[in-house]
Amino acid sequence: MTHTWLIERRAAVRLGCSLIVMALVLAPVACKRKKVRVGATDEETPKMLSVLNMGDPKIEPQLVKGFHGIEASAWRWTEKQFTVALRPPFGSVQKGAKLSVHLTVPPVTIEKLKNVALLATAGGSALPAETYTTAGNYIYVREIPASLLTGDSLRVDFQLDKAIAPSGADMRELGIIVLNVGLESK
Repeated sequence: MTHTWLIERRAAVRLGCSLIVMALVLAPVACKRKKVRVGATDEETPKMLSVLNMGDPKIEPQLVKGFHGIEASAWRWTEKQFTVALRPPFGSVQKGAKLSVHLTVPPVTIEKLKNVALLATAGGSALPAETYTTAGNYIYVREIPASLLTGDSLRVDFQLDKAIAPSGADMRELGIIVLNVGLESK
């Protein structure tokens, strides 16, 4: 080996080492860091429910429209028109389901309106109405055919024939009080 060749080889090794060191130093600058996004766990992800208890704030996404805030940690006033989205219960695609609404017609509603009729439409199909002429607790129950329960959710639109108009101290439109609404398998 000649002395010149040895010097050239050492210079090449030094140059190579310098390039490696520079690459290691500059690599973090040149690379874009990927942000790791942590998703919600199953326990945190809200799941669509078949039965909505009005005292539970977690059901808010399923209250499509027409509900006022939670009162007494248990119930909500409705407006004249109100809508929910419900998950069809297990087995309802074959057997159908029952829609149940646990409600209260308060004395003030009867005093001001004399009576109130509740109509419902489930998945676009009209359900029989029910008229309430006295204050009290009621359960509005209607059969839902299996053909309406094939999707991930069922939209149920409710309508009262009349409601208490906003006035004075309470600027809300008031219909009836709902404690829960849901679908149960037959």
